[in-house]
Amino acid sequence: MTTQEIAKSLAEYCRKGEFEQAQRELYADNVVSIEPMATPQYEKETKGLPAVQQKIKKFMDSIDTDHGSEVSEPLVTDSAIAFVLTMDVTMKGKPRGKFSEICVYQVKDGKIISEQFFS
Repeated sequence: MTTQEIAKSLAEYCRKGEFEQAQRELYADNVVSIEPMATPQYEKETKGLPAVQQKIKKFMDSIDTDHGSEVSEPLVTDSAIAFVLTMDVTMKGKPRGKFSEICVYQVKDGKIISEQFFS
């Protein structure tokens, strides 16, 4: 897949909240995921597809109600993708809220090799 094709697929998966499917299809086995900061729930950096898949599962399991997601049109270069993701969710035990982050992905050999989030 080209970076442009990956960007289109990734944005569609994210718009539907199908993050786990995106990882299965688009991510490399050695992918690295980087959060803005370490928290009690998440490490700053997660390495390897199984660990990244566990991280998104943990996040999805913490959502009580998903009220929808918005994804901007991706910005795409030869090996990078960026877009703004806004989620409207009710987390378990918390009030409904919206949050936005800039998501940046690096692509190599037709797979996403890194993702980094900026809030």
